Amino acid sequence: MNRILVIDDDVELCELLNDYLSPEGFDVEAVHDSDRGIARALSGDHDFVVLDVMLPGVNGFEVLRTLRKSSVIPVLMLTARGEEVDRIVGLEMGADDYLPKPFNPRELVARIRAIQRRGKEQKAGKEDESPARRLIIGDIELDRSTRTVRKKGRTVELTAVEFDLLDMLMKSAGEVVSRKDLVIKVLGRNLDPFDRSMDVHISSLRKKLGHKVKGLERIKTVRGIGYLYADSGQKNP
Repeated sequence: MNRILVIDDDVELCELLNDYLSPEGFDVEAVHDSDRGIARALSGDHDFVVLDVMLPGVNGFEVLRTLRKSSVIPVLMLTARGEEVDRIVGLEMGADDYLPKPFNPRELVARIRAIQRRGKEQKAGKEDESPARRLIIGDIELDRSTRTVRKKGRTVELTAVEFDLLDMLMKSAGEVVSRKDLVIKVLGRNLDPFDRSMDVHISSLRKKLGHKVKGLERIKTVRGIGYLYADSGQKNP
């Protein structure tokens, strides 16, 4: 998973990223327009995409929307510092993570490595974490071996981050899971009190799964601590 595609019209930045990422073991290709970026991202030649929001013509959001119609390739979006709405929109559309510009290249590497670790866990099915391949709580069935989630028998499409988040919450159903633990284990980084990524992922899960189950709030926010998944009946086949 070391073949990286950078889609950014800032040629100088792309050159700097290549100079920094190559010694870290990454094979970097850079393209500077959205159309070619989409074509290269869908070619199957890469394992990871670093995508700038502010592209000329078709912006990064539209590029991401196109990619997500047929590809689950990991995408990290580069956003303008202070533009929180860009980060939220990107995550809601299926980006795996974001990084505001300007950024430290070492942090970019750390974010990429964290997403890579999640990818390896997905392939392993997380069997080392729990002998149970399936979790069934109320109307939700989560299958670790196939990385699928069903609600009342119907498949619910989740991003990789959303799946890992739901897995962690369901494993501890009826107990509060701290925000810090979720950020570290699911996003692979330390908790930043100003980072709203976790809020966005939780909100997306609520929309996709439904806010309530059997009259209970499905994912309850415990202010100042974390989140609690409603234990409305659990069975681990």
